[in-house]
Amino acid sequence: MKLRLSIMNFLEFAVWGAYLTCMGNYLGVAGLGDNIAWFYAIQGIVSIFMPTLMGIIADKYIQPQRVLGLCHLVAGGFMLACWWLGLQAGFGQELEAKSLFIALYTLSVAFYMPTIALANTTAFTILKKNGLDTVKDFPPIRVLGTVGFIITMWFVNCACWEDGAFSLTLAESAHKFQYTYMQFFVSGVLSLVLFVYCFTLPECKLEPKKGVSLAESFGLSAFKLFKTRKMALFFIFSALLGMCLQVTNGYAGPFITSFKGSADAAIASSFAANNATLLTSISQMSEALCILMIPFFLKRYGIKVVMLMSMFAWVFRFGFFGIGNPAMPGVIFFILSCVVYGVAFDFFNVSGGIFVDQECEPSVKASAQGLFMMMTNGVGATIGTLAAGEIVNYFCSWEGGFLMGDWTTCWFIFSTFALIVGVSFALVFHPESK
Repeated sequence: MKLRLSIMNFLEFAVWGAYLTCMGNYLGVAGLGDNIAWFYAIQGIVSIFMPTLMGIIADKYIQPQRVLGLCHLVAGGFMLACWWLGLQAGFGQELEAKSLFIALYTLSVAFYMPTIALANTTAFTILKKNGLDTVKDFPPIRVLGTVGFIITMWFVNCACWEDGAFSLTLAESAHKFQYTYMQFFVSGVLSLVLFVYCFTLPECKLEPKKGVSLAESFGLSAFKLFKTRKMALFFIFSALLGMCLQVTNGYAGPFITSFKGSADAAIASSFAANNATLLTSISQMSEALCILMIPFFLKRYGIKVVMLMSMFAWVFRFGFFGIGNPAMPGVIFFILSCVVYGVAFDFFNVSGGIFVDQECEPSVKASAQGLFMMMTNGVGATIGTLAAGEIVNYFCSWEGGFLMGDWTTCWFIFSTFALIVGVSFALVFHPESK
């Protein structure tokens, strides 16, 4: 059973890893470079309502593993449509149907984002049905999701389609998937594979509900969690920390790749500058290791300390980018930034999902997971990504296919924000000890 859930998580995040960290490079080629922030903000905008809506359906009407599969069917179809538009425009060419591309991408993301919470709900339900401990047994399962993300990052970094032939290479080539529309093809195909796989998973039977109110029938009862000071503060700081989540996903790739336009030949030809996706995959390797540490830290120190570790890890994540470069010894700071990302991401996202599952009644668990996703990847990520986009566009601009400018100032601004959030959280959030 654990193996089957691990495969589900592997595919769930492999779909995302195909394009999330390298999409910015293609958008620059496609004539949409100034809109990178909006493409990542779209993920946040749809996360404001889609995870909650799909959570309601999974709580009340359709078993969560089936909703998960159907969402991937739709998401994969629209992602393949994005690939088709890029293919029709031609390699290295600007998209003609930019509005249609944005619309198709939005629809794909709208049905993908709910699947993260649905995958959690499916795993938690099946684990409990089989008498397993979610705190102990879920993190190793979730690790396979990170492994899937890493493998597709490596694949699109090295995969190359040139002169009608496919190859894998670390050498520089503009035909690598990380720079082209082929990354959307990989994501779409994996979504369709997961759609089929979801219907092989065990049933997650819905609990019959009797005498529920109209609000409860639509899953709105999850919002009553805001009446509790502890949960209200948890969700508010989830949104604030969520403002950090998509910043490096959207801009780490273009930032590292921008060094290819450097006047310093050693920097421009460096391995890191020409393999940005491969370098940033160290972040996901760190994530995989940090997931395994969550049960120990969560049980020993509690949610507050674990989330504080995450917040201050974001300070270092941004700060190291601000002082590094792709050549030695500057690349060491890039590597350190990727290493601390595991703590920054996992100690918040994964432990937060476990915390919500433990604090909520069974009747609203799926809706509560959707609410957590809404506050982090919805409200928080949308505001944070758009704000980051304004900052980057103010200090940087596209020159010769590279996003050049005062990146150091940008990263230090982001680092300062994370520091303020961390200090504030330490002062006001006081959950009861168990």
